Amino acid sequence: MEKNRFIIITGMSGAGKSQVLRTLEDLNYFCVDNLPVMLLPKFIELSRQTSNRNTAMVIDSRGGDSFDSLLEIMDEMQANGFSFELLFMDADDATLIRRYKETRRRHPLEKGRNSLAESVVLERKSLEEVRKRSTNVIDTSHYASSVLKDEIRRLFGNHEATSDMLIVVQSFGYKYGLPLDSDLVLDVRFLPNPFYEAALKKLTGNDKPVQDFLNKFPQTFEFLKMQCEMLSFLIPKYEQEGKSQLVISVGCTGGQHRSVYIANNIYNYLRLKSLRVELLHRELVQKDQD
Repeated sequence: MEKNRFIIITGMSGAGKSQVLRTLEDLNYFCVDNLPVMLLPKFIELSRQTSNRNTAMVIDSRGGDSFDSLLEIMDEMQANGFSFELLFMDADDATLIRRYKETRRRHPLEKGRNSLAESVVLERKSLEEVRKRSTNVIDTSHYASSVLKDEIRRLFGNHEATSDMLIVVQSFGYKYGLPLDSDLVLDVRFLPNPFYEAALKKLTGNDKPVQDFLNKFPQTFEFLKMQCEMLSFLIPKYEQEGKSQLVISVGCTGGQHRSVYIANNIYNYLRLKSLRVELLHRELVQKDQD
């Protein structure tokens, strides 16, 4: 059985450590940001005893003077049989300065005593030995966000934590509000409403009589065809950008008939394409809970 991985992430401020940590979270790592270096041996020991998940932690210059003891502590960890990987994030000085100016954040070594450029030079000098000891070094000077995510997945992904994007297809009723987590919203209120048919009013889009009713109208199939074509185009683009989850919300007035029927069809279409997809009918779930 493969051992759990323990990754220490360090490097230059502004080089992308936070993005690396978010990507590892998507890969089901247990992640901790800005861990005090003195807690590192105890933290890893506890993690090995209590967690079955891979672990990643960021330790960097924000830790102040205690960060200087990182090399000594890593030596002690290795002497005691702790297994870990050290990932060093880097970028050229010009890129780091530009990123700090864009975000207007203060460099952790600036402290009013030196300029941003001087702080970058000072940090680089203080990290020279740590960089030499690193298992992997990633220079993000010319990395797009999606490229960095792909590199982290290549280096640290595993079979249990798939990097495939999860697609959630959910139906909802506009009268109860738009789902806040929506990425794409499809409004199907233009379709004939089964609610006004006495025999269908108390049924839902999961029931065959409602499905037969909606199947009578050519605009139902025209709409589904266009949406499936659109999703076939969009989904690979979202995956290329490194998106971990896509929420497709399908809405009608009450979330009982039309949206349920259309969401079911989109879900079935995406499953046929062997994509990771989940189905949720928001108003039907609420109705069951009531």
